[in-house]
Amino acid sequence: MRLAGIEIEAISIGGVETCIELPEAKLAFDIGRCPHSAVNRRSVLFTHAHMDHLGGVAYHCATRALRRLPPPRYVVGRENGAALRELFAAWRKLDRSELEHELVEIGPGEEVRLDNGWFARPFRSPHRAPCQGYALWSRRKKLLDEHVGRAPAELARMRAQGVALEREVEQAEFAFTGDTLIEVVENESVVRAARVLVIEVTFVDERVSVDECRSKGHVHLEEVAERAELFQNEALMFTHFSARYRQRDILRALDARLPASLRERVTPLLTGHAP
Repeated sequence: MRLAGIEIEAISIGGVETCIELPEAKLAFDIGRCPHSAVNRRSVLFTHAHMDHLGGVAYHCATRALRRLPPPRYVVGRENGAALRELFAAWRKLDRSELEHELVEIGPGEEVRLDNGWFARPFRSPHRAPCQGYALWSRRKKLLDEHVGRAPAELARMRAQGVALEREVEQAEFAFTGDTLIEVVENESVVRAARVLVIEVTFVDERVSVDECRSKGHVHLEEVAERAELFQNEALMFTHFSARYRQRDILRALDARLPASLRERVTPLLTGHAP
């Protein structure tokens, strides 16, 4: 599917597996059980180390080697780097293979350049385990206001004379929260402003209360509805719905609880849920 012009392939079921792929950006967020398509993503940005988000990492690495694809690049929070190195050391002994890959440890305030020219910057997502979301930024040159309307020949002459004509502008194209509490929306302006936001909404009705949801480190639909006016995003995808819900349960809850101004921008990720 496409949201605001960005192609997304994804599966995310709470406690089962999460893998959000951006094929055109050549990356995935988390790997889950490693869907077949995710093997083609060279870069994987991990939000946290719960099994349903990281469990397929060794399979991803080994399968890329089997297909003679370039070694993958794994981006992780600094708190998980040492343990992931130990994990691969154990798998090398078990698999009798090199499992070659690049490990990039990064935290909030840092950035990493992606294969499509965008930049990924992590932000903290409050969860039961250390977790960081990621915002993807594009950069481009924009003509300074005072030069707008000048003829191309005049601009070329000014450029040759060393006159500054442009400034660099950034755009938050995409944000993925990973597993989180609703506070990430209040604490991180990029979550509210990114053109496309993918956010977990694990529970959607009274079968799990807001308090119980929060104790598990997740977002409840009721909390989203209460903050509907904060979301400035062009498009949103809700993910990580509990496996207890059927597609019709999710759609019914979204229609009933979200104001129209937000509901019309929301696409629920229903893959893996029974009708």
